[in-house]
Amino acid sequence: MKYQQLKKRVFEVIEKAEYGDKASKYFDLGIILLIVLNTIAIVLESYNTIFIRYESQFKIFEFVSVVIFSMEYILRLWTADLKYKTLSNLKSRRKFAFSFMALIDLFAILPFYLPMILPIDLRFLRMVRITRLMRVLKINRYSKALTTIFRVISRKKEELLATVFVMGFVILISATLMYYFENEIQPEVFPNIISSLWWAIATLTTVGYGDVYPVTFIGKVLASVIAVSGIGLVALPTGIISSGFVDELGQKPEGIECPHCNTKIHIDDIC
Repeated sequence: MKYQQLKKRVFEVIEKAEYGDKASKYFDLGIILLIVLNTIAIVLESYNTIFIRYESQFKIFEFVSVVIFSMEYILRLWTADLKYKTLSNLKSRRKFAFSFMALIDLFAILPFYLPMILPIDLRFLRMVRITRLMRVLKINRYSKALTTIFRVISRKKEELLATVFVMGFVILISATLMYYFENEIQPEVFPNIISSLWWAIATLTTVGYGDVYPVTFIGKVLASVIAVSGIGLVALPTGIISSGFVDELGQKPEGIECPHCNTKIHIDDIC
């Protein structure tokens, strides 16, 4: 019985803090602070003078961080059956292990353990350690604002994917047309369609670096049309996400949970 009570209490603490639960609140704040400090450490490590001078301190901090994040991951895996109550112990842990947030937790600590398991070339290890930045995404679990952003993107994913497909199609067509119009005059600038994609992306996103540009009359006309069209294409995802935020913020909450008995209270029953 005590085992189940301990397990339930651990689950309550490591989940997003409920009203009045100070232990859970302090746990959330501690994890957020650790994530922020890890992000700062990653930035500081990019300065060779700072890294060489404080290399041992960076390694100690990384070790302590990995231990804490590993314990958090193990505890979440242990209490997964309380999160997915309708599933068996094995299935609940498997579902948690393959969830988005669990994968972020895993990738956040993986670079530390990977060299212990596999002999990895140090040059590749530097690239793998970039995944430490995944720890920043862990804040989503504790931040209501970030949770809202992810929920909006999730709800609008079909519309966003449609705009990505349209943009990809337009970019490919633009690069193809520009290649055929400009290749003969500028073979070194537009040598093939793949190389022309850089110009198409820069033009459609209205960045226009100016390092690659058409010189023929028809090429300039096409570039003008593509640049103007790009304004509308770039605005499409913005409009979709904006409408998603309006829908999300305008939704009426169905109810709240009593902090004492955990009973769901419908909003219409509140006087």
